[in-house]
Amino acid sequence: MNTLYIIIGLFSLGAIVGIYLLSLVLQNKETPKAAAFVHGLFVVAAVIMLIVYVTKHTPSPVESLVLFILAAVGGLVLIFRDLTGKKLPKWLAVGHGLIAVAGFAFLLMFTFAQ
Repeated sequence: MNTLYIIIGLFSLGAIVGIYLLSLVLQNKETPKAAAFVHGLFVVAAVIMLIVYVTKHTPSPVESLVLFILAAVGGLVLIFRDLTGKKLPKWLAVGHGLIAVAGFAFLLMFTFAQ
């Protein structure tokens, strides 16, 4: 199986959990820490695999990787605030998701336009 398909699958699983977490943030509800960690595990694994792919292949989805890294920075801020009991800014949660969706779209375009 192509590595990009595995990466897409991991990001998809992370996105499903991320949508659930975002829905809770937008409703001002507490986010389950287990769900946040599962979300993080899926996307961290995908980002690591994407980094390896980008370094070993030409052409590669560099734009997608950059967007996912930007989304990861927002995700780190969100998980830090969540673990320290601070309120999660809705704008940051939405921005984190939108940047990740853009990265995912670039990844899909790269994968299926070949």
